[in-house]
Amino acid sequence: MADQLDRIDRNILAALAREGRLSMSELAAKVGLSKTPVQARVKRLETDGFIRGYAAVIDRERMGEGHVAFVQVKLSDTRSAALDAFNRAVQGVAEIEQCHMMAASFDYLLKVRTRDIAAYRRVLGERISALPHVAQTSTFVAMETVKDR
Repeated sequence: MADQLDRIDRNILAALAREGRLSMSELAAKVGLSKTPVQARVKRLETDGFIRGYAAVIDRERMGEGHVAFVQVKLSDTRSAALDAFNRAVQGVAEIEQCHMMAASFDYLLKVRTRDIAAYRRVLGERISALPHVAQTSTFVAMETVKDR
């Protein structure tokens, strides 16, 4: 589907990714079109699923969620039913910010955000380790975020 996008569509997406609160007039000026065609393009990009939504960028440190850990998870069973059970269960753990199935020596990589290391330890022991089919975890604690889009 990405081949359906022309240069202007890509410029619209890039501008909105940088600054999602641009008015249609501001966006039109940035991409060199008038407001009406830009509105139509944005609506099409939303309808076609290129724009999935709009969100505020929250300062997690100020919210008391500054501790970031990445967790490698190995499952005891990787058949479809086990993967589906894990995928469903991971949705219910609020501290898991991201979950990626990996082509690696482990099955999943989780990004977990908590208040501090003690809170992380509780989440690991009580929530992550209790997810379906979890056999082993390895934790990597982020010391500093250098880039976060």
